[in-house]
Amino acid sequence: MAGGATPAADQALPPALVHPRVLNAFRLAAPPLRRFHSHRVEGLAHVPAQGAVLVVVHHTFATYDGFLLAHAIYERTGRVGVGLGDNLIFKVPGLRQLGWHAGIRPANPHNGRRLLAEGHLMYVAPGGMREGLRPSTQARTHVWAKRRGFVRLALEAQVPLVLAACPAADDLYTVYETPLTKLAYKQRKLPLAVVRGRGPTVLPRKVALTHFVAPPIVPPPLDPDRKAEQIEALHAEACAVMDGLLARR
Repeated sequence: MAGGATPAADQALPPALVHPRVLNAFRLAAPPLRRFHSHRVEGLAHVPAQGAVLVVVHHTFATYDGFLLAHAIYERTGRVGVGLGDNLIFKVPGLRQLGWHAGIRPANPHNGRRLLAEGHLMYVAPGGMREGLRPSTQARTHVWAKRRGFVRLALEAQVPLVLAACPAADDLYTVYETPLTKLAYKQRKLPLAVVRGRGPTVLPRKVALTHFVAPPIVPPPLDPDRKAEQIEALHAEACAVMDGLLARR
């Protein structure tokens, strides 16, 4: 376990849900990609080496920056996380099976509670596809104003939230605002975007990427009589922390 201590026997990590072949491909593909982007992580020690935790990430168009963070966490702690993914993943033949083998499960409260109860490190991107399709004029912003499911889950499951963002990942592509993108997302939730990467191509630009990881946000003990108030307070804190991470250089 590179860079991390082996958990005690009574704190054994839950079995990885990632298929061995997918995990092996992840181990092989991530290091050269991290070198290409000179990827590094500030605040990696904030990610617990064991115990259930909700790692909350900012969704970019490129998306793969999240896998670079997951690899850094894996190298340090040995933890193979799970993820909650958009339902579209599970409606596309082939992609559905790949997503499942990659440890991604449909994003709903039942799956979230079950995976956290099992002690997993779980990745969520509250902004989802909508956030990933933001035009470049909205770079380094999030769309969490109406997204409270992740803080509700943390409060109910009584697990910490660890927020992470890679602001420069918004520079990998220029994403253009078009009526087609808005219409496809609104009517079919389809990620149809007009983008440009390196030169006139759709290859990602060679941008140095740094993830910033914030200290855990620990939810208060759940008070059924004040649950709505607690959710609002947690949501406001999480949004403020993410704003701070996205403003870093």
